[in-house]
Formats: sequence, C-alpha cells, structure tokens
Amino acid sequence: MARIGVVTFPGTLDDQDAARAVRLAGAEPVSLWYASTDLAGVDAVILPGGFSYGDYLRAGALAAASPVMSSIRRAVDAGLPVLGICNGFQVLCESHLLPGTLMRNEKRRFHCSVQQLQVASVDTVWTCAFRPSQRIHIAAKHGEGNYVADDATLAALEANKQVVFRYTVNPNGSVHDIAGITNEAGNVVGLMPHPEHSVEELTGAGTDGLGFFRSLLAFLAAQL
Repeated sequence: MARIGVVTFPGTLDDQDAARAVRLAGAEPVSLWYASTDLAGVDAVILPGGFSYGDYLRAGALAAASPVMSSIRRAVDAGLPVLGICNGFQVLCESHLLPGTLMRNEKRRFHCSVQQLQVASVDTVWTCAFRPSQRIHIAAKHGEGNYVADDATLAALEANKQVVFRYTVNPNGSVHDIAGITNEAGNVVGLMPHPEHSVEELTGAGTDGLGFFRSLLAFLAAQL
C-alpha cells in the first residue's frame, strides 16, 4: 500500500481532512511533523491547507523555512511527488519549488465556495487520471489566492504547459485564471482549491477531488 505523508505545521487545520482523503483513495496516510527532517520513507507528500504560523509575515513564508521543507526540497529533486493545497501552495511558492506568489484576493474578501475548474494539464503525477479540458468541481476557501507572476514567468508557464488548472469563473483575480500550476518535472503541483474537501457526497462538494489521489496511486503503480 502506498504511504502518503501529510505535513502538519503550527496553524495547519486541514491535515486530518487530507489524511482522510488519502485513506478513502486507498492509501496509507503518514503524519509528518514540521520540526522533523525525517520523511519516514513515504511515497509522496501533501502540504495541506490551513494558516501555518497564523499567516504572519507572508502566508507560507515561515513554514517554508521549517526543517521538514529542507528534506522535501531534496526529495523533490529526486522525483518525490508533492501536492500543495491552498496554504500548501503558498508554502511551495515561498520555498521556490513553484514560481510566482499568492497575494490577497482582488476584492480583499475571503472566498468560500465550490469552484468549477478546467483541467489544463494531465501531464503531472497528480492529474494523470483526469481528461484534458475536463471540468471538475472542487471546494475552495482562501483569502490570499490571487496568483501573480512576472511576464517572463507566465510566458514560461504557458509555453511549458505548467498551468494545471484554471478557474472557469475567477474568484480572486489570479492572472490567466490560474488555479494551480506544476513544476517542469510534473511531480510538484500546487493549487488553491481543496480536493480533500471534495471526496464524499455527504459534504455537498462532490467527489472530483478523489481524482488527485487516484492519479498519484496510478502513477506509483506504474513505477512498480
């Protein structure tokens, strides 16, 4: 059974939800502590949503300097799959594992809804089970989800097909309607919406989020 690490930082609030989503997808969640450099031999890592360190300084900035991230950076270079969700996306950008940054929402309001996304790339570890241009519904909740980057970075993201998801209706002002991106290798994905909150019909947010975790498991199975 695949073992998926879920990191907890001070202020993280969606780690247990991420762990539940991993179990529902058929894998074993493994708790990883921010102050440890031990990744416990996991097959992939999830940086969950929440408000690490209370979003002081900049969202994700303090978490990016935590000991566990030094191990994750090295493991990413060796091909470890990493998914950053909401605050986890912010941490990935602050860690320079993904380009650009997340700013306050355009209208300075906290956004909370089930958001429709268009799948822009299936060439990543976390999206290979989706169809190109598929429209999925994923819960979203954030105050600093406005993705920005300079023109050169945006041009590179578009040219390299590193934009993974786009909003069909932009809730936060993100440039190019970007909801999620990947690194060039396709093993690191960050997005603002929360797939771990869209894994059970009971929540009213649908089950499209399971596609992320099933994509990972399909990728890992193919490596055996």
